Amino acid sequence: MRRLLALAGATLLIAAAGGASGQQAGVGSIITRAMFESMLSHRGDQGCQGAFYTYDAFIKAAGDFPRFGTTGNDETRRRELAAFFGQTSHETTGGWATAPDGPFAWGYCRVNEITPSDPPYYGRGPIQLTHKYNYQLAGDALGLDLVNNPDLVSSDPVVAFRTAIWFWMTAQSPKPSCHDVITNQWTPSGDDRSSGRLPGYGMATNIINGGEECGKGYSTDNAKDRVGYYKRYCDMFRVGYGDNIACRDQKPYGGG
Repeated sequence: MRRLLALAGATLLIAAAGGASGQQAGVGSIITRAMFESMLSHRGDQGCQGAFYTYDAFIKAAGDFPRFGTTGNDETRRRELAAFFGQTSHETTGGWATAPDGPFAWGYCRVNEITPSDPPYYGRGPIQLTHKYNYQLAGDALGLDLVNNPDLVSSDPVVAFRTAIWFWMTAQSPKPSCHDVITNQWTPSGDDRSSGRLPGYGMATNIINGGEECGKGYSTDNAKDRVGYYKRYCDMFRVGYGDNIACRDQKPYGGG
């Protein structure tokens, strides 16, 4: 990812100001403070650590990515934000089948992975950033030393949201970015099409965890959970779900 630091100082200030303004007018107009609290109303309940995730931290982090939630028409912008929160709510869920308000009202309950899978680079933050190479890539892109200080992702809510949005916005070849897939900026290759990988929410699931959840001919419990959160947020944002919301018939990329 090219750094904006290469730009002249005055140009950088203008671009940054425009990006922040765009986020307030775009992301903030769809996900207001009241909407954020309604979406994630149980994140600070007993047994959850999600009070860590604040609206101000989300808006500040989103301002570093001017295309996030501002690309395309109003329908596309709403669907992207529903998709982002659908995926990240699954990653941080604290819900269960008979949970108050339903299982999909419990996103953003977790900050750290419950069972650390790759210490010290276990899952942290909304996207549950995991593995040293992801901490390295995210840190390099964000100008942070996350390899030597991975706990920044679980101690600074702005950093936590920045890593999640960075992952969402960044293609890691041969996978496209979730952002491009959801905003119709991605054209599937012939191999993608023959593998059933088409634009839609299911493709975002494939990018994030395809090896475990996609191409099985049925929807796994985790994939169903992701779809459940997505539908809830689409309904809240008053936007349709779009096509290809499941990935059961999509082959995952090599290595998952």
